[in-house]
Amino acid sequence: MAKERRKSSARREKEITFQERVIQIRRVSKVVKGGKKLSFRAIVVIGNERGQVGVGVGKASDVIGAVRKGVADGKKHLIDIPLTKANSIPHPVNGAGGGAQVMMRPAAPGTGVIAGGAVRTVLELAGVRNILAKQLGSNNPLNNARAAVNALSTLRTFSEVAEERGIPIENLYA
Repeated sequence: MAKERRKSSARREKEITFQERVIQIRRVSKVVKGGKKLSFRAIVVIGNERGQVGVGVGKASDVIGAVRKGVADGKKHLIDIPLTKANSIPHPVNGAGGGAQVMMRPAAPGTGVIAGGAVRTVLELAGVRNILAKQLGSNNPLNNARAAVNALSTLRTFSEVAEERGIPIENLYA
């Protein structure tokens, strides 16, 4: 019985294995009475490549601690995104985060992830395989990653829209 429990918990851990990628590590300083206090800020994207993704920020006096805090923060801010059969998004969407804006459009199978910088990392870890994306405005990695997550969080499937409107899904395509 105990052996079965161990197997099932190990199976669950395999199912929800999250990958993490560090987008940026920056050395930041704070001026205090005694001089400057140096610390590190890590921006981390975490995702399971099956429709879950999150962006986290961690600050610590060492890089490893900052990355660890970033991963923990990313797990707190996970979002679920709907993916189509072609591993794309259901409809075009825009997102904003700070001064950054991101535009995303679904793409045909075989297109790949056409995006740059932090947005590309977010999309890859979310499990999106075919998409067109463009960063507009700021090129700040943190704001672009947050804008991408913001855009992905507003996605809705056709069945959700039909349910909200109270009509059959066939009427949406008419």
